[in-house]
Amino acid sequence: MSATTDQTGRAQGGYGFRLVKAADLPLLERWLNAAHVRRWWPEPARQIADIASHIGNPTIDPYIVSFGSLPFGYMQTYDTHDEPDGPYRDQPAGSRGIDQFIGDADMVGHGHGPRFIEAMCARLYAAGAPRVITDPEPANTSAVRAYEKAGFTTIDNRMTKDGPVVLMARDRS
Repeated sequence: MSATTDQTGRAQGGYGFRLVKAADLPLLERWLNAAHVRRWWPEPARQIADIASHIGNPTIDPYIVSFGSLPFGYMQTYDTHDEPDGPYRDQPAGSRGIDQFIGDADMVGHGHGPRFIEAMCARLYAAGAPRVITDPEPANTSAVRAYEKAGFTTIDNRMTKDGPVVLMARDRS
């Protein structure tokens, strides 16, 4: 446990992160089918299967994100060196990647994204990560702005198996 969380995993600023359970999959499926999520997380059935496969995986941590007692988003963190031919193996050892979305449409546009991203970064740094990376699609300008507000900077443009991405990083200070 770090100085930025309490015993329940509640982060500073009221954001909480709890590991996804199988019982969360219907909620995640509903969020993934929402138009504002589906635009950047296509193929909800495949996404749900991927998230289900992450439950209990030692290299990927899938979380339900909450504000107070309200679950409103999904976030996953992963080991950037886990895939043998992964596109981010050149990052410093111990780096973590993040992906997330706000599933509850009423929570979009209120500044929650940058704040819960910052809260997760604090957790990852407290656990020893030297760097946190993320890789939004270049056309997802809202995500790029949210990451910039959370302290990320662009370090590269890359082509991955899923298409072009903007590789962004935030280093532990």
